[in-house]
Amino acid sequence: MSFGYGFGRRGRGSRRPRALSPLREHLRDTFWFAPTLGLVCVFAVWWAASALDAEIVEYLQGEEAYDEVSDLIGIVEDAKTIVTTISSAMMTFIGVVFSISLVAVQMASGGFTPRVVRIFVRSRITKLTLTVFLATFLFSLLVLTQYDSKSDPRLVTTVPLVQSVLVMTMVVLSLLLFIAYVSSTLRLMQVGPVVDRIARESFRVLGRQPGGESGSEPLVPESRRIAHQGRAGVLRDVNVARLVRAARREGVVLRLIPRIGDFVVPGTPVLAVHGEGAPSRRALQYTVSVGVERTSHQDLGFGLRQLSDIGLRALSPAVNDPTTAVQCLDRIVQFLAAVVEMPLGAVHHRDRRGVVRLVQDVPEWGDLVDLGFAEIRGYAVGSPQVSRRLLAGIDDLLLLAPESRRGPLVRHRTLLVQAVERTVPEAAERAFALLPDHQGIG
Repeated sequence: MSFGYGFGRRGRGSRRPRALSPLREHLRDTFWFAPTLGLVCVFAVWWAASALDAEIVEYLQGEEAYDEVSDLIGIVEDAKTIVTTISSAMMTFIGVVFSISLVAVQMASGGFTPRVVRIFVRSRITKLTLTVFLATFLFSLLVLTQYDSKSDPRLVTTVPLVQSVLVMTMVVLSLLLFIAYVSSTLRLMQVGPVVDRIARESFRVLGRQPGGESGSEPLVPESRRIAHQGRAGVLRDVNVARLVRAARREGVVLRLIPRIGDFVVPGTPVLAVHGEGAPSRRALQYTVSVGVERTSHQDLGFGLRQLSDIGLRALSPAVNDPTTAVQCLDRIVQFLAAVVEMPLGAVHHRDRRGVVRLVQDVPEWGDLVDLGFAEIRGYAVGSPQVSRRLLAGIDDLLLLAPESRRGPLVRHRTLLVQAVERTVPEAAERAFALLPDHQGIG
């Protein structure tokens, strides 16, 4: 696995890259790490609890308080029945959680887009619920091994009192998490919370995306290109800090050729070297992370891609749900309004001395507008609710956009008006479909 780096706060010009826990981001895209870590912690807690139980029995035997030991044995024998029941029931409970998860993922994937499956994979409550359930099951099995068959309090070495209490506590926690898990899963099966989650992830990416003016500093001539040597896949993120260090040591400037989200294959160039030196292969190891699908870690356009896909699925004849498309347009307009005045284009990453060492392209304003509007606009002609909302959103952005960025918005507005006038024969219907409305039809 290769590790990428995020970015500092947005500003005109470039800044030193700031690490944003890329390892954590990659682990959040997996489903195995949290349960595995939970099982490891179970062994640690069980060892500490068993040692505490042994000390309690040893202390009572040292005080010759055999009656208290006998009372503890009686209490724990009653608790043993409960722990045995818990250990046999938890696997059934885990099966129920998995069944709910699979049904929810299938419904969300079919109703929205397959790309929303990663929302379930990254869901903290889902991972926490599964982790606690598995931990409760394993812990109950470990506790069952600690019950002593001896009834003489002078011969007993351990009485799992603390362990039994912990098992029952974990059961109560499991029930509470199950309620929270069902509630969270039901919310993620609704379009409103899903598009809200996608929008919030997009704004987090935007908050750490650097800005810079394209061509603000001319580069020295290109001397060579470095090809991709790993597996084919989507460029998920890059280790900016490592690339900057490698370029500084050789006194060159590196330029990332593909954008985040592009599909790269072995042999295609990924880095261009500007200058006389050349970083070694070892220095460039683990600087580019390639995966099976796009992630939102450094991908500025991935959120718009998901919102556009959900809107297109809603406008398909098989679904015919224009209200969902309007909800997606709400978030698309919100995102575009946030970037309408921000610098986009080539990003210049500098070293500690302020020298440009890495140049990285990010989507331009026109690219983001096309990504958000182009495909939905093609299907909005047959739905006056969507065309009205799209026109209202474009008009709002035209009020916010500087003169240099109004071109793509005017183009999409003109194309939408022309398509409606060409498709809808009745004048009254055309006028109705071309009336801007922030709720579509209301």
